[in-house]
Parts: sequence; C-alpha cells; structure tokens
Amino acid sequence: MQNAKQMQYLKVQVETASPGELTLLLYQEIVKSLLRAKQHYSQHQFEEMNHMIHKVRSIYSELIVTLNMDYPISKDLFQLYMFYQQQLAHFIVKRDELVLEDAIEFSKGMVETWKLALQQLKKVEI
Repeated sequence: MQNAKQMQYLKVQVETASPGELTLLLYQEIVKSLLRAKQHYSQHQFEEMNHMIHKVRSIYSELIVTLNMDYPISKDLFQLYMFYQQQLAHFIVKRDELVLEDAIEFSKGMVETWKLALQQLKKVEI
C-alpha cells in the first residue's frame, strides 16, 4: 500500500515538473541508484549492483539525448556524462570502489548545482 502511494506521488511529481525539475529528479535518481549499487557491492550482491549501475548509465544516456547542443555548456555536460558512463562501465569490470565513490560525489554535486540553478531561475522569473 505504501509503495503504491509513493509511486502515485512520483507519477504526479514527474507529470507536473518543468524540464529543469525533471533533470533534477534524474540527478537525484542517479545518486539514489549509485548509493544502492554501493550497498549491493559491499554485500557482494553483484547482480543487483550491476542492475543499479546499468540504470544509472541509462539515465546518463537519456540526459545525453536531451542536450541542446546549441549551448556551450551542453558540450561540457556531454563530455561529463560520457566520462561517467565509461567510468561506471569500468567499475563493473574492475570493481574499483574509488571509481564508484567518484561517481557518487560527482552526482551529489550535480544535484546541489542543479538545485541552485533552479533557485536562481525562480528568482529571475519573479
């Protein structure tokens, strides 16, 4: 019952979000999934860990295809997303925990940066 309510809340949140808010939701999902991958890794649950890593890589793919390459920042984001997709593929093969930690820190930074950007945008709109 609780899970159904959470899914309904998430559905409404996604359906009513602006493009910027949707991007923030994706970044937050990346962090959540990477933290779950780390937990699975520490418990030697490698199949579940791989599932979480592949989910994150899929989110990066989605972020890549939605970039508007008319803006210089999009080219930078493209390179960052590609780098972390490759790093996560490397992590699956080599299981170098530092790679995973770096991806988590980068993703947390993107969440905070995007939150600030959305706050600044709201100030400009007022």
